[in-house]
Amino acid sequence: MLWKEGTVVSERTVSQLMKEMGIRSKVVKKYKATTNSKHNLPIYPNHVDQDFKVNARGIIWVSDITYVHTDEGWLYLATVMDLFSRRIIGWAMSKRMTKQLVIRALKRAFQTQPPTAGLIHHSDRGSQYAALEYQALLESEGIITSMSRKGNCYDNACIESFHSIIKKELIHHERYKTRSEATMSIFEYIVSFYNYERIHGYLNYLSPMAFEKMYA
Repeated sequence: MLWKEGTVVSERTVSQLMKEMGIRSKVVKKYKATTNSKHNLPIYPNHVDQDFKVNARGIIWVSDITYVHTDEGWLYLATVMDLFSRRIIGWAMSKRMTKQLVIRALKRAFQTQPPTAGLIHHSDRGSQYAALEYQALLESEGIITSMSRKGNCYDNACIESFHSIIKKELIHHERYKTRSEATMSIFEYIVSFYNYERIHGYLNYLSPMAFEKMYA
């Protein structure tokens, strides 16, 4: 069932309305670009273990990288999410999938929401997140490192879900001529729409910022 502001609508009704209005869901063939987990850098235990429910800000941050097609070539998007409100607190974009990309996203997260004691940072085992420079940055803030198990996409489901959402709602409906065009479009989506306006069933149909204000 779909619900918003007191109105309950079945999926079948939505399907019928879409058919009457000539609306179809857009399905895009997947291209899987993954981080490189074949390296000799240290790997850390999984402290999250698919338990994504937290009762306050600054308990668990989750991070990941995804890709965006442009006529100039791939643009890579790195994001950091606070699990409490599902708010995107850090992000960065680049034409290369490097440790500098994820470091910039992490530093933006630090500016948005200074780390608290006992904070866990969860990611996959990619070389970008395992990089000594990245881990030193986490350690300098007293952040505990957690990593997904090898080949288990469900271990980082929340941030991967965000990347799926932004592609379905924005990226797959656009044809970006340049990386700069894509960067501005994605920035506007995150800052102006996703964090402040987009409702989530998990958040009792509030936006991330509205949810945070309610529990402030």
